[in-house]
Amino acid sequence: MEALHFEYDAPFTLESGATLPRLTIAYHTYGQLAPSRDNVIWVCHALTANSEVADWWPHTVEQGRFLDPSRHFIVCANILGSHYGTTGPLHTNPATGRPYYGTFPNFTIRDMVRAHRLLADALGIGGIAALIGSSVGGFQAVEWAVEEPSRIERLALIATAAKASPWCIAIDETQRMAIEADPTFGQPRDDAGRAGIAAARAIGLLTYRGGSGYNRTQQDPDGTTLPHRASTYQRYQGEKLCRRYNAYSYHAILNAFDTHDVGRGRGGVEAALARIKARTLVVGITTDLVFTPAEMHWLADRIPGSRYGEIVSEFGHDGFLVEHEQLNALLYPFVNN
Repeated sequence: MEALHFEYDAPFTLESGATLPRLTIAYHTYGQLAPSRDNVIWVCHALTANSEVADWWPHTVEQGRFLDPSRHFIVCANILGSHYGTTGPLHTNPATGRPYYGTFPNFTIRDMVRAHRLLADALGIGGIAALIGSSVGGFQAVEWAVEEPSRIERLALIATAAKASPWCIAIDETQRMAIEADPTFGQPRDDAGRAGIAAARAIGLLTYRGGSGYNRTQQDPDGTTLPHRASTYQRYQGEKLCRRYNAYSYHAILNAFDTHDVGRGRGGVEAALARIKARTLVVGITTDLVFTPAEMHWLADRIPGSRYGEIVSEFGHDGFLVEHEQLNALLYPFVNN
C-alpha cells in the first residue's frame, strides 16, 4: 500500500528556532471518513515504524479489531525526521541542493505533533474520536492531547510516558554512542553509520524484550556450539534494521525523543496532564523495563478521569506488538463505546 504525501509549501519553524523551507508528510489512511467526520482514529507510531499501521502492528487493522476500517477512518502519519517519506536527514536541503545528513536541524516531539496537526487540518479533520499512541507514539499522543484538549475525544496511551525519564535518556544515549563510534557516521552518504546503527538496534532490543522475552525465545537446543542463538539473533536484528533505516534518522529521532516533556512551559507535568479532557485509557505491560507498570499507574492517576488497563506478557515493552488479543480486548470497547 503506497503512502500518500501532504506538501506544506511554507516555512515550518521548529521549536529550536531553525526553519525547514518546506515540509513533506507521508501518511496512510484506512476506511472511509464519515459524512459527519466523527469516526477518525489517529495512530501515532513509534521509533522506526512507518505510517502503514497494518505493516508493523499485526492483527490491529482488521474487521472486529480496534482499528476496524469498516467502522473507522484510520490515519497514521510518518514522524518528522523519519526514513519513511516525511522530511528528514536524507531529504534535499534546498540551500545546498544536497541531502541534509548530519546537518538536519534539531527537532522535538512538539514539532512532530505540530506537523501532524497541519495534516489533520488539511484533511478536514476537526475532532479525533480516538488518538492512540504506543511507546514514543504515546509521547506524541499525550503531547497532542495536552496541546489541543478539545480536539481529542478518546486517548489511549500504551507503554509510554508524559516525560522522557533519565532511564530512557540513558538508553537513547547508549545507542547514540554506538552510532557515533562507527567511523563512517558523519560522512555524506546514505549508508553511513551502518555498523553503528546495527549495534544501537541490538542495544535497544535488550530493553524492549528484557530477560524473560529472550529466555523464552532464544534458548539453544541441546548440544549447541557457538554461535549461540541469542548471538545470531542480535546480529540478525541489527542487520535487518540496516537494510530498512538510516543512521542519521535514527540518531536524530533519538535526540527528539529525549526532549519529551509535556510540562515544559506549562507549569510542570502534573499541571499539563490536568489539561487533558479526553476520556483516557492508560495501558501498561507487566514486564516492561522501559515504561514500568508503576510508571503507567502514575500516569493514569494524573490524567483526569482516566482508567488503567494491563497486558500480561513475557515480552517486555514489545508486548504491545505481540499480545494483540489482550490489546484488542482492552481497546475495542474503549474506541467503540
